[in-house]
Amino acid sequence: QVQLVESGGGLVQAGGSLSLSCAASGRTFSGSAMGWFRQAPGKEREFVGATAPTGDNTYYVYYTDSVKGRFTISRDYAKNAMSLEMNSLNTEDTAVYYCAGRSTPIYSSSLYEYEYWGQGTQVTVSS
Repeated sequence: QVQLVESGGGLVQAGGSLSLSCAASGRTFSGSAMGWFRQAPGKEREFVGATAPTGDNTYYVYYTDSVKGRFTISRDYAKNAMSLEMNSLNTEDTAVYYCAGRSTPIYSSSLYEYEYWGQGTQVTVSS
């Protein structure tokens, strides 16, 4: 059974930082695209960023415009994991953050193209 488990969410003040982790089990994602999505109350789930492996233990990273320069996604192939480092957080970043994985190495920003999902972790940014 494939599982993605997020951790690291919590409450942080505006301007602060938070790091999220996603641990995968049940299959290896080293050759697959993985991404982060978030869903704020009353809003649709939206793309945050994603990684696409290049085949030589490196990967490309893509970000939505609103988080560029503030968020950093990293992959750890050895641990079958992914992280999301978030800096300069603001109240608009408040959401449940989800880790997602695909069965292909091709990047996608569409949540409908991700087969595997974690349960989500809450990030709340206070003003």
